[in-house]
Amino acid sequence: MSTIVQKYFKGDKPLWAFILLLALFSFLPVYSASSNLVYTVGSGSIFGHLAKHAVILLIGLFIIYGLQRVDYRWFGLLALSAVVVLAIVLLITMIQGQTIGGANASRWLTIPGTGIGIQPSMIASQALLIYIARYLTKNRDKEYTWKNIALPLLLPILVIVGLIFPSNGSTALMLAGMCGILLIIGGFPLKYLLSIAGVGVLFGGIFIWVALKQPDLISNSRVHTWMSRIEKFNDDSGLESYQVLHAKAAIARGLNEMAGPGKSVFKQTLPQSSSDFIFAIIVEEYGAIGAILLIGIFLLILIRICIIASKIHTIFGTLLVFAVGLPIIIQSMVNMAVAVNLIPVTGQPLPMISYGGTSIWMTCISFGIILSVSTQIKSQEELEQDRKLLSEEYIEDIA
Repeated sequence: MSTIVQKYFKGDKPLWAFILLLALFSFLPVYSASSNLVYTVGSGSIFGHLAKHAVILLIGLFIIYGLQRVDYRWFGLLALSAVVVLAIVLLITMIQGQTIGGANASRWLTIPGTGIGIQPSMIASQALLIYIARYLTKNRDKEYTWKNIALPLLLPILVIVGLIFPSNGSTALMLAGMCGILLIIGGFPLKYLLSIAGVGVLFGGIFIWVALKQPDLISNSRVHTWMSRIEKFNDDSGLESYQVLHAKAAIARGLNEMAGPGKSVFKQTLPQSSSDFIFAIIVEEYGAIGAILLIGIFLLILIRICIIASKIHTIFGTLLVFAVGLPIIIQSMVNMAVAVNLIPVTGQPLPMISYGGTSIWMTCISFGIILSVSTQIKSQEELEQDRKLLSEEYIEDIA
């Protein structure tokens, strides 16, 4: 058994264990919540949705398996090209402005000839953060000036965040926050960081003002939806309040009596019970035990992310782990916070748990990259040997 583990599961073994735990656990709430898609929405069958989820997870695990064997430095080399290509894809996605069920769905792009819909914003977010990690690594010994910041750093951030913002405000804000966190971790000067944030706030404010005052000039804008969600936050009326009230009722029921596996009542009345509000269904069916277990797994993943980032011997490796790992934790916290009504509805799925393809696959890509970094961690003996070799080469050079 240990031979199989060593052969197929490279890198950090505890992280692999937590990934597999999340994957296995996800079948229970997805099986239960997918009945809402069958009986309320009238889409497919419960077995069909469960089988689809299994296929998505299986593909995701193969993605992790493949990426763990790739030298993590390749991700940095591909980041610039990926950002350029995905900026174009985001522009195409924003222009197409398709609707699903009468709702603005301009964040989705259908792959021609397949009928498969993806969210380019999630892919672009990851590519931008990896690019920033590479930029910080390459410029760590240079003095930052507006000349070497404006085009290589400020422009990509403004373009990617700006293209995501009109159709997916919560993702854009989370991405902007993650960019700031990564820049701080990478030692980026605070004065330039505040300037970049100021420019972003200025452009965002102008966009919101134009969307509210001149709605005909901006199509596919969700500004009015954002305003409605903020205004109805903690209110007892309106569609968003309906979602929150049912989520809170599901959580209250679970904390009081724990309905049991598959016995959720609110999965039939709670919109997005299989994705955005799946945490409420988990608490309803598994009570405080299920909630603590799930939160505990994500906290343990955060600990492993920090350990891997601290042990890897390169600056890029450290920044890369934080760039792809912290968004998983932040997204899970945001999803849970929405379910318990700590923040307005954002539409963020619960990583590895919510029903859907793009979210799970992007999370798996992140895990694969982290595991790729962990495979390159050197032991103390190897590091000492490297230092000895460098010292010997230095002595030969000056002899």
